[in-house]
Amino acid sequence: MEEPIQNYWEKRLGDLKRALEKNNFEVFMARDTDEARAVVENDILPGIRPKTLSWGGSMTFVATGLYHSLREAPGYEVIDTFDRRIPREEMMERRRRALLVDLFLTGTNAVTEAGHLVNLDMQGNRVAAITHGPRHVVVLVGRNKLVKNLEEAMYRIKNYAAPVNTMRLDMKTPCAETGRCQDCSAPDRICNSWVITEKSWPKGRTRIVLINQDLGF
Repeated sequence: MEEPIQNYWEKRLGDLKRALEKNNFEVFMARDTDEARAVVENDILPGIRPKTLSWGGSMTFVATGLYHSLREAPGYEVIDTFDRRIPREEMMERRRRALLVDLFLTGTNAVTEAGHLVNLDMQGNRVAAITHGPRHVVVLVGRNKLVKNLEEAMYRIKNYAAPVNTMRLDMKTPCAETGRCQDCSAPDRICNSWVITEKSWPKGRTRIVLINQDLGF
């Protein structure tokens, strides 16, 4: 068999797609980041026709190229929450405004085989948008985010995704030094708000693009 690893993940992601659809998510499949970007631009956006859009912190979202293409595309009012040149107060205001856009794009920290999204946030703006506010949400998911159950999802997030993100952001936390959760009380702690999304409500509000690549943390 050619490309056994890709074929393996196609089967795993196919099972995940069916589980997510049972939970009222609308699900798309993509072979790589280029195809994921095309799915969003050609299949999802024309159906939504958003006037306003924004995003939450996601390395997967950036890897698809959508951050740059949507930020520069005509016809949208974009609330850019990634621009680190702006003052902190302005950034906080943008994140509040982003909760009322037509379309919010982000990633997920983990997704279980049962089709549940699991996320942990520092400020909570990303998980708040996933839960309520934006009219539509698109979640971009690399295959490496798939775990067996909630226990594995939480372990993965606390002992891999969170430490790596603290290192990426130069946060002063114990896990940035040890690579493992220390259940800290550091001022820079990024593990503050858990959200488990078992189902999309209303049905189809949250669209998921499963990508057959390892992406993000």
